[in-house]
Amino acid sequence: MRTQPGTEPWASEEDETVLYRIKISGSSIVPEAQGSVPGWVLNQFSMDEHDGYFRIATTRGHVLAFRLSGQRMSDNNIYVLDMDLNIVGRLEGLAPGERIYAARFMGNRCYLVTFRKVDPLFAIDLSDPTAPKVLGKLKIPGYSDYLHPLDDEHIIGIGKETVPAEEGDFSWYQGLKIALFDVSDPEKPKLIDKLVIGDRGTDSPVLRNHKALLFDAERGIMVLPVLLAEIDEDAYGGEVPPYVEGDFVWQGALVLRVSVEDGIEVMGNITHVEDPDFFKRLGHYCPDSPYFIDRALYIGDVLYTVSDALVLMSDLWTLAELGRVYLL
Repeated sequence: MRTQPGTEPWASEEDETVLYRIKISGSSIVPEAQGSVPGWVLNQFSMDEHDGYFRIATTRGHVLAFRLSGQRMSDNNIYVLDMDLNIVGRLEGLAPGERIYAARFMGNRCYLVTFRKVDPLFAIDLSDPTAPKVLGKLKIPGYSDYLHPLDDEHIIGIGKETVPAEEGDFSWYQGLKIALFDVSDPEKPKLIDKLVIGDRGTDSPVLRNHKALLFDAERGIMVLPVLLAEIDEDAYGGEVPPYVEGDFVWQGALVLRVSVEDGIEVMGNITHVEDPDFFKRLGHYCPDSPYFIDRALYIGDVLYTVSDALVLMSDLWTLAELGRVYLL
């Protein structure tokens, strides 16, 4: 069976991803090799080519089948293939009963996040292509949907915080989580800092599309669109059940400083939503709006935030508005 990146087929140990290597020279397109690996691929960050080898991370089987049957019908794997797309190295059976949520290949290492109840971050050694091996792992609540390198020894994870469920072998996701990991010692990866934004229901397009993230490692600036949900704790007597979702209260760009020395710091935020009562009318239901910020970029010391309705210019360091251009 051929699978497309990001799809999760029903549980089967026969699932496979078919690979092709194609040579393009001028107007000539020639297939040169074909191979396959067990399992399905999450996205482009689960694949990479390095020093003449193709590395790929896959999940085999389906987590839902595990929940329904009680059988561990999913596991996760790393395969290394040569230029003829023959498998020369493999690491199989990682985190049974879970699936890959994020992956990142960086030189001779792969960092892998799987999840069902807690978030294991695996550091995997690929220096010997024929014998990939786990160097270390870190288990913390929550999970990362996207891993972004800060430098060779530190990784940023963007995903959700979670709370273990009393109802079964799973967790309830909570607010948006940004985590900073130290992987300088791959045998003992550790969490340096984390920031949890909002309550259950808070979302960001970065979780599904990395192009929504603006990050400059040299300046230590991170900007991401956020749809913020908050829970009125007084309505629950101060004890909010973990499955309760908050009401949407804000959408815009969250601007952060990220560094090894100071961790994750909030600089401020920018919104394009001008109607003060917009979110009061919505509650749990929040349709898309042309005033929802989708992207951010900077030129010099000017930060540009972009929605379908307008482009807003702000000072990169103070976030003071410098101007705006309406598109609608």
